[in-house]
Amino acid sequence: MTDSVIRKASFPPMVSADTRLLLLGSLPGEASLRAVRYYAHPQNQFWKLTGAVIGDETLHGLDYEERLDRLRAAGVGLWDVVADAERRGSLDGAIRDHRPNDLAALVSGLPALRVIGFNGGTAARIGRKLIGTLPGIAFVDLPSSSPAFTRSLAEKREKWIELRKFFGPLADSRHD
Repeated sequence: MTDSVIRKASFPPMVSADTRLLLLGSLPGEASLRAVRYYAHPQNQFWKLTGAVIGDETLHGLDYEERLDRLRAAGVGLWDVVADAERRGSLDGAIRDHRPNDLAALVSGLPALRVIGFNGGTAARIGRKLIGTLPGIAFVDLPSSSPAFTRSLAEKREKWIELRKFFGPLADSRHD
């Protein structure tokens, strides 16, 4: 059996007209592609980090569809900056010959959008270039939720919680 590079594709966006926070990853990893679910690797910290942002510390323990329902109810959307690419394994550094998702079109159809969070450096680098600047919408570069990014959960959580100043359960009461 050869160790060939396979073209891998992102999932459809999970958004609604009520999406206020759009979280953008790079491209689903192997575990997510196999499961056909966002952030399916059991060591990925995405669900714990996102739960902290929306004030739902139980989010990571729920079944997948309930997680998505809670994100939708909180005004959180998900997608990836890469539509498809060649990549061996799951690391962002192995992404080659990528084709981007049409982020500008997606964002233009989200009237409630207030903040875009980029999950990791690759998502930020590609996503910022695709979107440019948007009046009234904040961009936040987040430490990757991937287990390959070895910063502690506490350190990552500290940065992810900053999204609350634009969005989330404390946004309206604590920040102007």
